Amino acid sequence: MRDRPADIQFEHRLNRRSALQFTGGAVGLNLAGLWHAQAGLAQSGIPLSKPASASPIKSCIVVFYYGGPSHLDTYDMKPNAPSDIRGEFRQIATSAPGIFVSEHLPKMSRVMDKVALIRSMHHNNRLHDSASTEALTGRPSPNGDREEFAPINQFYPCFGACLSYLWQNKRIEIPHAALPFVFHNVVDTPCQGGGFLGTKFDPLQISVDVETKTYRAGALTLPAGHTSSLISDRRRLLDTLELAASSSTPTPVGEQWRMFCDKAFQLLGSETLRRALDLSHETAQMRDRYGFGPSPSSVGEGGGGGNGSEMGYGRQMRGQNLLLARRMVEAGVPFVNVYDFRQQGQNWDSHFKNFNQHKSHLLPLADQSLSALIEDLEDRRLLDSTLVVAMGEFGRTPKINADGGRDHWPDCYTVLLAGGGIKGGSVFGASDSMGAFPASDPVTPSDLAATIFWRFGIDPATEIQDMTGRPSRLSDGQPITSLFA
Repeated sequence: MRDRPADIQFEHRLNRRSALQFTGGAVGLNLAGLWHAQAGLAQSGIPLSKPASASPIKSCIVVFYYGGPSHLDTYDMKPNAPSDIRGEFRQIATSAPGIFVSEHLPKMSRVMDKVALIRSMHHNNRLHDSASTEALTGRPSPNGDREEFAPINQFYPCFGACLSYLWQNKRIEIPHAALPFVFHNVVDTPCQGGGFLGTKFDPLQISVDVETKTYRAGALTLPAGHTSSLISDRRRLLDTLELAASSSTPTPVGEQWRMFCDKAFQLLGSETLRRALDLSHETAQMRDRYGFGPSPSSVGEGGGGGNGSEMGYGRQMRGQNLLLARRMVEAGVPFVNVYDFRQQGQNWDSHFKNFNQHKSHLLPLADQSLSALIEDLEDRRLLDSTLVVAMGEFGRTPKINADGGRDHWPDCYTVLLAGGGIKGGSVFGASDSMGAFPASDPVTPSDLAATIFWRFGIDPATEIQDMTGRPSRLSDGQPITSLFA
């Protein structure tokens, strides 16, 4: 029989079930999809960009309101427009002179002096998958404006993956985390991982248990009866077996396996990660401050009972997700994605009864939790070093449809920024009198991407390379420098 090449021999040996059993079942062979391993090829120095007069930020939290909130009923109201555009809600004054928001954002109205609004965000994608891709990667989908009906490989990397790539030699324990699930249309939306950089730059995926109201990091949870000490013992045993089984010459497959094992054992033994995920360390008062939502309904009001945000999986924990994001920042995680809803149609996509959806199911907990996050970060002196970005993949149509809803509208919508050195109480760009198109200073998702990288002190023109060595610019956009002090 022909001898296998050395790398295949190595892979074959380590694919034996014994290699998995030595970790007590706590680590699987697909861990590359659960977290990014920081070790890799040596990179040249990262070009730095001076981030205005403020110090570079240390962390960023992106709160993604999947489905697309209505900008006209939240942060860019049009009280002088015709009734079929302005809608049912009144605007109220805020802590920032001259800035008004919806009456259903009373808590956010009190922190608008710490917030900046971009009211001229726009792009060309009218469908959720392609719009989410551009919003979270800063680049339009290479497949054009469409929904995916079968799984495809992600192409462009998300923001956190790009940063993980650039930081791979910094030995940050967890450079990028995403919670509390992978969001999903017909299939998982391909914009949440490493894309062409590779799966090793995927985020640490944190999942929620809605029954116990707890969180866990993928497979990185010690099984019952296992301790860190026992895992360390089994790690040493695995090292011995690897030494005995491996060839004298390291192979790419073997080195990748070793990298994954090293990272998995590191995180399994991480008391910092374990403590950050455990919200029982928070007081009941703090947990209530961020808020708990009601359990999902079995029937929704959106389109024949099959849709509606009140049916959304995990809606009980929407506020707690932001509390966990704050704990991840405190634990040293530089980039955190929070996905507000998991399933398309049971989220912010208010084609039916837009006003009741926003008033009764969507805005109350979003208002409570986002304002709590901003105030909490400030109380802990973390707001200046943490940029909070709150956005959907697009806005909603100015014209109210026949079902009392608003449809998809990427032509102009609002993105909210807080902390990270922004000029509080400021607005960049403006929409026209109907909230339909930018009237001044149009902004694209690539500009937002450039702004995030720039605030980390990284030049948006920095070159990154895919797994074949093909170069790509980090962002083609321009940072919005005037929003920052």
